[in-house]
Amino acid sequence: MIFPTVQFALFFAVVLPLSWALMPRRRLWRPFILAASYYFYAAADWHYVLLLAGSTVVNQLAATVIARQSSKKVRRAALITAITLDLGALGVFKYLDFFSESINSSLGLSLGLLHLVLPVGVSFYTFQAISYVVDVHRGRTRLAKPLDYAVYASFFPHLVAGPIVRASEFIPQLATPRDPNRVPMARAFGLIAGGLVKKMVIADMIGTKLVDPVFGAPQAHNGTETVMAVYGYAVQIYCDFSAYTDMAIGLALLLGFRFPDNFDRPYTARSLQDFWRRWHMTLSRWLRDYLYIPLGGNRGGSLKTYRNLMLTMLLGGLWHGAAWTFVFWGGIHGAGLAVERAWPSITKALGVRDGIPALIPQPVKTTVGRILTFHVVCLAWVFFRAPDLGTAFAVLGRLFAGGPSTGILTPTIVLLIAAALAMQWVPRGVGARLRTAFVTLPVYAQGVSLGVLLLVIAAVSGGQGVAPFIYFRF
Repeated sequence: MIFPTVQFALFFAVVLPLSWALMPRRRLWRPFILAASYYFYAAADWHYVLLLAGSTVVNQLAATVIARQSSKKVRRAALITAITLDLGALGVFKYLDFFSESINSSLGLSLGLLHLVLPVGVSFYTFQAISYVVDVHRGRTRLAKPLDYAVYASFFPHLVAGPIVRASEFIPQLATPRDPNRVPMARAFGLIAGGLVKKMVIADMIGTKLVDPVFGAPQAHNGTETVMAVYGYAVQIYCDFSAYTDMAIGLALLLGFRFPDNFDRPYTARSLQDFWRRWHMTLSRWLRDYLYIPLGGNRGGSLKTYRNLMLTMLLGGLWHGAAWTFVFWGGIHGAGLAVERAWPSITKALGVRDGIPALIPQPVKTTVGRILTFHVVCLAWVFFRAPDLGTAFAVLGRLFAGGPSTGILTPTIVLLIAAALAMQWVPRGVGARLRTAFVTLPVYAQGVSLGVLLLVIAAVSGGQGVAPFIYFRF
């Protein structure tokens, strides 16, 4: 059930008033919102509701054992069991066929493939489940009541594609009924409206008109079209993914709940490390806290730090999908992060630390860093978008190619790409001022404004429907 559809609008139009009507009666609200969330998830495939329910039961049982047992061995065994089952389920659905195909091709074997359909959102709710049991084991999160945890695990705004909300960020909000008078309506509607524009006007148009044709047939396009398609995909994936999480945050706000932000103008980053502080921030923090630091983080010397960075990003790449293209994507980011960490030592060894680079003004260094970071990110996006390595290298091979234009690079597409990148530089305060101005309008004017925006979006999108969000397949 995709957010920008009539089907979801009808669903939410029923859920929203009933949620607020039942909110003062906590014993009724919890079963209601749980049932609504399961209905939302079942719209994709009702069979996988059983997987979500099984994950909920297993992790709540493990957390209960961890919280109530004094034996360290028992608590650790419960933790390991829960993580093993979580990753095992993820591995079967997401990676079994991938590894079977890799073994078949490398060893000439003929292992059978299951061709399982990937359950929507399985990576997101699995990571949330792992963070819950690990935090209970670490003493950072209290054991939740079974129904509270079930609501957290299945809450429909973030269930399918994030943001990855931790139990400590969500479950305490269930302790008291939400107050409808404290809902930041302007921010909620602003996030939802902005998400609709980013998804239906920018991401879908750039994707269908430019990115899909170039990545579908790289040899048919010249260098200019290919370069713009690479830039276009950087815009498409940002607008597509941030649109979903913006709408998720906005919908949760309308229901009275606050989610952490997931993006902060990532293409203004001055380094890859800065990029990962701004891009998919809830995943970045998850990888840091539950993978990078447990691997050793930056403890144990430089070589181990570089190893941990590379392993974290390679596994982060595999989290996105079971394909060698995602391994390459993670490897580019891992190698880039390692080079950034090693750069002071490299320049010192070359004896240029106090030479010409010291004479370059800091604004110039910052600008160069931003340009370089953006293009490394775009290079990695080529592998992320390509269906296979052959296509990725074919796209890279056409970056400087000549030949006639196919006409897909229209002024409208160029303007959308340029405008989307320029919006990254809009100061944060502008959005707050716009929300304040919206709130001061009469109610009828607010309604008319939103109605006109919806009509414009529908007209621009051409009534072709909504393409699935990119991160639905992760």
